[in-house]
Amino acid sequence: MSDPARIRVVPKSQLQEESNDLYVARQKLHVRSIKGVFANWRWALVWLTQILYYGLPWLTWNDRQAFLFHLTERKFYIFGWVFWPQDVFYLAILLIISAYALFFFTAIAGRLWCGYACPQTVYTEIFMWIEEKIEGDHTKRRKLEAAPMDARKFGLRAAKYSVWTLFSLWTGFTLVAYFTPVDELLQSARTFGFGPWEIFWILFYAGFTYLFAGVLREQVCKYMCPYARFQSVMFDPDTLVVTYDEERGEPRGSRRKGVEPRSIGLGSCIDCNICVQVCPTGIDIRQGLQYECIGCGACIDGCDEVMDKMGYPRGLIRYSTDNAVRQRWGRKEIVMHVLRPRTLIYGGILVLIMMGTIWSLATRSDLRVDVIRDRATLAREVSGGLIENVYQLRIMNMQEVSRPVVVRVSGLDGIRLDGPQQFEIKPATTESLTVQVQVPPEAATPGSHEIYFDVGVPGDPGVTVREHTTFLLPR
Repeated sequence: MSDPARIRVVPKSQLQEESNDLYVARQKLHVRSIKGVFANWRWALVWLTQILYYGLPWLTWNDRQAFLFHLTERKFYIFGWVFWPQDVFYLAILLIISAYALFFFTAIAGRLWCGYACPQTVYTEIFMWIEEKIEGDHTKRRKLEAAPMDARKFGLRAAKYSVWTLFSLWTGFTLVAYFTPVDELLQSARTFGFGPWEIFWILFYAGFTYLFAGVLREQVCKYMCPYARFQSVMFDPDTLVVTYDEERGEPRGSRRKGVEPRSIGLGSCIDCNICVQVCPTGIDIRQGLQYECIGCGACIDGCDEVMDKMGYPRGLIRYSTDNAVRQRWGRKEIVMHVLRPRTLIYGGILVLIMMGTIWSLATRSDLRVDVIRDRATLAREVSGGLIENVYQLRIMNMQEVSRPVVVRVSGLDGIRLDGPQQFEIKPATTESLTVQVQVPPEAATPGSHEIYFDVGVPGDPGVTVREHTTFLLPR
C-alpha cells in the first residue's frame, strides 16, 4: 500500500487552475479593416477566384455546360476538351504541377497561397466583410459582443447569420453544379427535388463553409491546416516573408507626431498595436516570424499607414528575408538571393512539366482505338478457303460532332476486311464495332502473326490511329 504520508490532497479549485494552464482559451478576434497595397491585392484575388468559381458553371460551350465533371456520363468537359476516365494521367500531372508550384512559390515568398488565394482566407475575408457591413467596425463589434442580448443585438446577429447561411448554401449549390448540369440543378431547386447525393454535398459544403469562415476562422490556419506545420521545411534565410525591422523599430514607445525617434532614445515603432489589430490570426509580428503568420501583408499596410501619419519612412514592417534584414541588403541583393539555385531548379522543373502538358494536350488525338480479339472463335475457315479472325474495335470519338471513320488492316499478304470499312461514330461516345479479318491460308506459316488496324477520318490524314494485334493461322 502507498504511504499515507506521501499522498497530497489538491483542492479542486487549484486542480482546475493547473489544468487550465495547459491550453489557452480562444478569444474571438475582431479584426480591424485596413486599406493599402496588399489589402487591394487580397481583394483582387478574392474577386478573381470567386468570379471564376461562381461563374464557370454558367458558361456554355457547344450547347452544353462549358465546365462540367459529368460523373453520370463519366466525361469531364473543360471548354473544347472532353476528358474520359482513361485520361486520369492528366489529373496526376495536374497534382504534380500543383506540388511543384507550391514548392516554388513557398521557397520564393513564403505563404503566398495562404495569404491571398487559399479558400479559407478568401471566404474568411468575405464573411468578415458581411459582418462589418451589418454589425459595424471592429470597435462596434467588440462592444456588441460584450453587450447583453437585447432586441437590437438579436436582430443584428440574426441578419448576419442569415446572410452567412444563404451565402454558404449558394457556395454549396455552386460546387454541385460542377458535377451535375446547372440546368438540372435549377429545375430541382424549383421543386426541391434534389437527389440524395446532391442535397448531401450542398449541405455538407455549405456547412463547412459556414463553420470554417464564420466560426473557426483563424483556428483553421493555426491548428487544423497542416501547411502551417511543415512550411518551415520549405523556408530558408533567403525566403521572402513578412518581417519586422527590430533594429529600426526598437525600443518602441509613444511620442508626438514629427519627433525624430533617435532624438528621444526610441525607435520608429510607436507601439500603437495596429499591426496586431489588423492581423487575421491575431499574432504580433514584432515577436518574429511565427507559424501562425499567413503572409497576407495586412500588418504592412497598417504599419505603413502609421508611418505616413508620423512622417517616418515606410518599411518598418515589410516583405524581406532574414538575411536581408540582418545584413541590411538593398533590393538588388535581395533579388539575387531570392533567385537562388533552389528556386531556379523548382521553376525550371515546373516550366518543363507545364510545357510538356501543353504539348500533350495540343497534339492529343481526337480518336482512340482499342482492339479486342473475339476469344469465342479464335480462327475459322470461311467460304473461298480463307482464314477468318473476328475482332471488336472500341472507337472513342473525342469530338462533339459525328465523324466518319475508315478502318483498314495490314500486316499480311492478301489480308482484307469482310464487310463495310467506313462507319459513323456519334459525338463524344465510344462505339464497339465487330469486324472480320480474312487472310489466304498460304499468306503465312501457321501460328500467331502481328497485324495492324489503321483507323482514320476521311480527308484528314492528321487524324489516324494505328493499333496492333495478332492474327492466328491454324495448323
